[in-house]
Amino acid sequence: MYNLNNKKVIITGATGGIGNAIIKSFFDQNAKILATGTNDEKLKKLKESYSGIFTSKFDISKHEEIENFVESSSKILDGGPDILINNAGITRDNLSLRMSDNEWKEVININLTSTFMLCKFSLKKMIKNKYGKIVNITSVVGHTGNVGQSNYAASKSGIIGFSKSLALEYAKKNININCISPGFIETQMTDKIDPKFKELIISKIPSNRLGTPEDVANVSLFLSSDLANYITGETIHVNGGMYLG
Repeated sequence: MYNLNNKKVIITGATGGIGNAIIKSFFDQNAKILATGTNDEKLKKLKESYSGIFTSKFDISKHEEIENFVESSSKILDGGPDILINNAGITRDNLSLRMSDNEWKEVININLTSTFMLCKFSLKKMIKNKYGKIVNITSVVGHTGNVGQSNYAASKSGIIGFSKSLALEYAKKNININCISPGFIETQMTDKIDPKFKELIISKIPSNRLGTPEDVANVSLFLSSDLANYITGETIHVNGGMYLG
């Protein structure tokens, strides 16, 4: 159905809950996967769980190394990437007046600048191959804002505008660039939320539940497939109706 057999895929932020679900969805479709993250133990478990995938420990904040990372990943995958899933991201929450320069810069550099650079060097490969799909994971707070997350909201909102621009630049090259904007998803991050506050969040979601990593992974799979060949520059919201953009 999705026609991802042997498609070469790079997935960042692979060791988190959403990253794991994305890997499983692509693995089930026989894609050729390179998963990257910074946790050795979790990468090892991924390799044990999904026989035949490639893993690479890489810190995407090291901007000067991203071009070499994409080049080495292409060699490992024996070409490509056909598909890039930019899922990695961080938070450094604080009220704006208390936010340090470092808290601002770290989030912008990893969430936005690293996404730009991964796209930039992957696009060079995709243009040469006359084919490519890029899926950038953003967030509902990139549309709504959130108290204590001005840095995170700015980075995620920036990804949306950036992706729209890329989509316009490379549509004629048979390359599709889209975003997924998750709402509150069941991950280690939401597990840490105070139960009373979590109840308040759920009360504001029309679906009356948190999303699952699989909800995001399913959309990633669709946007990376030939079923989505005429979709580019779009943001698909996965939030149970919490925000209708």
